[in-house]
Amino acid sequence: MRYLRSGPRRLHTQEMGGPRAKTVGLRSGEIADRNIRVILEAIRRHGPLTRTELGRHSGLTGPGITNILRRLAEEKLVTSNRRNGLGGGATATEFALRPEGAFSVGVKLRERRGEIVLVDLSGQVHERAYFEVEPANKVGLVHAAVRDMVDRHAARPVIGLGIATNDWTEDESDAIAAMSTIARPYVENECTAGLLAERTIGSALPEGGLAMIVIDDDVQAGFLIRGAPYSGVHGRAGSIGEMLTGPDNVRLNTVVGFGSLRARIGDEDFARLLNGEEFSCPLLSQWIREAAGHLLDPIIAMAGFFAPSTVMIGGDLPQSVIEALIHQLSIERRDTATRPIITPWISPMRPASFSGGGVALGAALLPFLNTLLLPPASA
Repeated sequence: MRYLRSGPRRLHTQEMGGPRAKTVGLRSGEIADRNIRVILEAIRRHGPLTRTELGRHSGLTGPGITNILRRLAEEKLVTSNRRNGLGGGATATEFALRPEGAFSVGVKLRERRGEIVLVDLSGQVHERAYFEVEPANKVGLVHAAVRDMVDRHAARPVIGLGIATNDWTEDESDAIAAMSTIARPYVENECTAGLLAERTIGSALPEGGLAMIVIDDDVQAGFLIRGAPYSGVHGRAGSIGEMLTGPDNVRLNTVVGFGSLRARIGDEDFARLLNGEEFSCPLLSQWIREAAGHLLDPIIAMAGFFAPSTVMIGGDLPQSVIEALIHQLSIERRDTATRPIITPWISPMRPASFSGGGVALGAALLPFLNTLLLPPASA
């Protein structure tokens, strides 16, 4: 499979407050690649589509669309069929995405555990696995997990690897690229990966910004503003786990992070939760009440500064626990015993669309967004 040449541009100087670079036009090859991405994205989101419908979605001319469709068909990324006209009228050729035309591997990497998924071009997960991580051999264990996944699906065209982690270096990317037959990995932080999954294949996003809170060993937040992830200076935006919260003024990580949950309910029940078991117990209910009381503070701060249309909460907790936490948050926001004012202007809250907050899934989408589909700032 040929790779498209252009990739997403990141304007780090704008995020860091530095001087803005002079706008530079696209070269002809980059224009062609972008037009291909526009057509493929339109088919993925709205297809099947005829050439006329693609023209309305893309603004491109008929001959240009025909050439692009020919190339996408050669790459086995789209397929065509005849669409019957209404009332037995004239038929037209419509073009649909061929999901099996490209696959990607995504890895969610924590300090002690990892999750790996194989997805097709439509975002459908074909396999999911988990593996243990040792900090001293992190690169080797990631490579082994990726190699095993690719070997099990050797007949499928895997175009790349994405890694979602908050602790990864350029040297580690170089090392895994040297060990692997897959191209150099694309790396993003966990919350950004989860947001990309929501934006690309999740439920329809409302107008305005989107915030994602991921609860794990620590508590993180990510922000999607005008369709593009916002990471802040040095990627530090969303480090809400370090905030002092609640009437007792303690760090959020120590109350909402998995360490506090494990200490509250015990190792056995904690392991059951991470395995997806849904159960209720008084100690878990106590943790939910305490966690909601402290988590509300950063949510109020987000609502005041960013005013996102929706705040999503995700992680490896079962859906029922996340829903119970959101319900308790709705109770806390109306309680004036600890906060002097009611806050009806807080953004609506709901669970993330995908298990694990969609972090591994978002990681798997990174190669697609860097080679085939429109990057976030463009879509």
